Amino acid sequence: MLSGRISGIAISLGLLAFGASAARAEDPQPVTPDVALSQEDRIEELERVVQGLTEELARTRVGVAVPEDAEGSLTSQWGYGPAASKVYEQDRGLSIGGYGEGHYTAFVGNKGDESNSADLERAVIYMGYKFNDHIVFNSEIEFEHASTEHTVTTGADGREGGSVSVEFAALDFMWMPELNSRVGLLLLPVGFLNLIHEPPFYYGVNRPEVERVLIPSTWRENGAGIFGRLGEDLEYAAYAVNGMNAQGFTDEGIRDGRQNGSNAFAEDLAFVGRLDYTPLAGLLVGASVYAGDSGQDQRVDLALGGSTKIPSTPTILWDLHAQYENRGLHLRGLFTMTHLGDAGSLTRDLQAEDPANTFAIAQGLLGGYGEVAYDVLPLIFPGTDRFLAPFYRFEWYDTQWNMPSGFGADRSQQIMVNTVGLQYEPIPNVVLKADYRNRRAAEGSLPDEFNLGFGYTF
Repeated sequence: MLSGRISGIAISLGLLAFGASAARAEDPQPVTPDVALSQEDRIEELERVVQGLTEELARTRVGVAVPEDAEGSLTSQWGYGPAASKVYEQDRGLSIGGYGEGHYTAFVGNKGDESNSADLERAVIYMGYKFNDHIVFNSEIEFEHASTEHTVTTGADGREGGSVSVEFAALDFMWMPELNSRVGLLLLPVGFLNLIHEPPFYYGVNRPEVERVLIPSTWRENGAGIFGRLGEDLEYAAYAVNGMNAQGFTDEGIRDGRQNGSNAFAEDLAFVGRLDYTPLAGLLVGASVYAGDSGQDQRVDLALGGSTKIPSTPTILWDLHAQYENRGLHLRGLFTMTHLGDAGSLTRDLQAEDPANTFAIAQGLLGGYGEVAYDVLPLIFPGTDRFLAPFYRFEWYDTQWNMPSGFGADRSQQIMVNTVGLQYEPIPNVVLKADYRNRRAAEGSLPDEFNLGFGYTF
């Protein structure tokens, strides 16, 4: 398509250049002032046409490389967020998209050592390339906290600077809608937010804590697998990936056991699978499961001398999720559990390695959330394209829900969160957010939060 348009423009330029040359090459004839003026006008007109064609050629090159989307036309495809799915709409070649978000947080009551903070949390670039109808590359590069790790002193929340990470980078081999394959650094298809985490597509300034603590988004590992769509109603994905690293498990959960594709241990592999069913328009129900050992055949040096091999630590995480959207109404719910084998042995080994490790790792983690939102603007301004939704989300989770024999639970890890807020979208790709979060622990105190945020995707 691009080559045809460029060829047409090139031919037009050639004809115009030939015409202008011929006009200048004619035998000189005595001309009146009116005729001379006419020739100058013709030359100026030819120059204007050439300039217009040159600009059109430049726009054509850019438009094919980075196509513009009609406002609000982005849609999710094949397990990626809408902006990350742009490459699948390409005939061929490069696709660029992205998203970003920032927020302001003020702590209210029980503030303790917390400091109010403002953060450009992330700026993300999606880059994809469609080689042909059957082979597609897609990737996400994320810049967190407006800098890199070594260029900033400790910030308001105690973290030191930001980072640059590859969130995913995968090759898709598209065979047919029912069966395709994917290889690379993969987003694990669990929960809602791990796959679709662009700010206009979830409610609240902060992502749900259940999908950050229990389902450790953004969770990615190296691997390969298959995915597809069976009919109009059923989608699936099934991957084999490197397992987690049990040395990162703590009383706060398994989040730090992610290996994120960076020189990952792969002695233990894991399976992850997902099914989503849409029996009615606007209704989605589904489930996902992750299962694999996390010991990675590692040994730890003991503080009193010698070493020991940490246990295999079988890790099983599963979730059930559902969502319904219709005429401005949004309902979403998710429930998840994690089961850790050998949790007691792992805790003892990590404590023997470093006596400062006084935490105990649970053998069962549990939690869930439900949320409701409604777009009220069509009630006030019928036919409007803008979006304004008050929302409410309830979360409860416990990373010490079921403890191994001989270990007591830390009740400060049982947390309930109530979030109420507003979400405004002047256009579908831009969002402004405000919310208030009340966080309570079974033991101890946590501050409430007032949050303001913005986000965009393209």
